[in-house]
Amino acid sequence: MQKPARERILDAAHELMRTIGLARTTTKEIAKAAGCSEAALYKHFASKEELFVSVLKERLPQLAPLIHRLAEDPGGRTVEENLVEITHAAALFYEQSFPIAGSLYAETRLRRRHVAALREMGTGPHMPIMGLDEYLRAEQRAGRVAPEADTFAAASLLLGACAQRAFAYDEDGPQPPPPVQGFATALVRTLWQGIAPESSRGRRP
Repeated sequence: MQKPARERILDAAHELMRTIGLARTTTKEIAKAAGCSEAALYKHFASKEELFVSVLKERLPQLAPLIHRLAEDPGGRTVEENLVEITHAAALFYEQSFPIAGSLYAETRLRRRHVAALREMGTGPHMPIMGLDEYLRAEQRAGRVAPEADTFAAASLLLGACAQRAFAYDEDGPQPPPPVQGFATALVRTLWQGIAPESSRGRRP
């Protein structure tokens, strides 16, 4: 049984963006790969940027919903355990999204247009940092993060390291990225020493 048109379009967009990059992927190529017309594509997605956001939300490891859920309800686990889960998801998200969006940085005008379109939709690459900052501030209010900790800096460091892992290493190259779980645990262990309450410092996640 053939998939619905929207699912075929998402599958085709994901594959093309992953293999040739967002900048080189056109809606015409996506429609052709999905077996539909461009007019049919635009019935489901208003623009290539909206399609890109849908690919991130529906075809890549989920980061933003996880962070939002923890900000709303940190749960019964420790901050370190939650941060390891977030780091694990973030590392996989950036690993899979970097090949898609990386081509934008080669074309300044295209990148500006893309960023402007994302801003109009109320999203963008800054959103995970803002969400993680919100989560850490919630933990700070609960007394589980040091009151003097700079939560925005901590969120930027953690997610920046995850993005750098995707940028600096090549899965098929001579230096593959460090395994996700070990990377997540080590990164959180190091960060935690800077933001933990005095009573928790020295304890390992």
